[in-house]
Amino acid sequence: MEDIIFKNFEEAGQTVLKFLSQKFGFDLWMITRTEGDNWIVLQSEDKGYNVTPGQVFSWADSFCSHMVLGKAPKIAPHSEEIPLYLNAPIAKKINIKAYIGQPLIKEDGTLFGTLCAIDPNPQSEALLLEEELINLLGQILSYILQVELRENEQKRQKELFEAEALSDSLTGLFNRRGWDQLLALEEARCKRYGHPAAIFIFDLNNLKTVNDQLGHFIGDELIKNTAVLLKKCVRNNDVVARLGGDEFAILSIENTKEGAELLLDRIQKIFTNANISVAVGFAIRNPAYTLLEAAQEADEKMFENKRLIKN
Repeated sequence: MEDIIFKNFEEAGQTVLKFLSQKFGFDLWMITRTEGDNWIVLQSEDKGYNVTPGQVFSWADSFCSHMVLGKAPKIAPHSEEIPLYLNAPIAKKINIKAYIGQPLIKEDGTLFGTLCAIDPNPQSEALLLEEELINLLGQILSYILQVELRENEQKRQKELFEAEALSDSLTGLFNRRGWDQLLALEEARCKRYGHPAAIFIFDLNNLKTVNDQLGHFIGDELIKNTAVLLKKCVRNNDVVARLGGDEFAILSIENTKEGAELLLDRIQKIFTNANISVAVGFAIRNPAYTLLEAAQEADEKMFENKRLIKN
């Protein structure tokens, strides 16, 4: 690993995995991300387990879930001698006789994921002497990750600023082109880091009736008020757009299903208090489900909600 300059976390991860695979063997080395009970494979160096980036396993089933809590060792040359590893659900599904694991930590001290390895054969006890090296590589990856995530947040703000030209003249929200552009940029980040995200789609109820009975000026005021209320509900790095007519959308950055449900509850209360009727649907992005697919699901759920409101 001499004279290597890492351009980013992905490149650093690939280099570290190849180095560790060459030095220690092991049939599978991985860099993973944890999100709720999802254990997401971001990168892998595989020689026999057929594990590829993007695959999702149960975090609770893994050896790593015990390792990060300090309940089981980071290096286990004979993993079957460790009761928590022997009885872990993943050990019942695939053949694991040796294990290495190291936490990857975010800047706020919380867990991002792990650097880990498994092998179907027991390994030499001499492996225990390599813990300092494994720790060091884990710390280096964590540091690169922390710097990159911090830079990514700055990039998001820059992207939002640059996309302001793609705004809706009536509300000041991003228009459809701005939405599509920012969605694509965020999807690339989600894919690289395993970030979750939530998509909300909204449709104003009865806008046509308001326009017909009270005039388009009042209809436009209703649209503008809706935009103001949606902006009040979200964080600075979230994306709010008017997709056209009476349809709006929110991209809630790095939000989970639980967080999205809380956001939905807050939005519904604010709109009820404002006496504005909206139909809404939301969906969550996951490693097997892109932001575009989540947006399509959210749109379908919004129309289901609209039908229920009419009935």
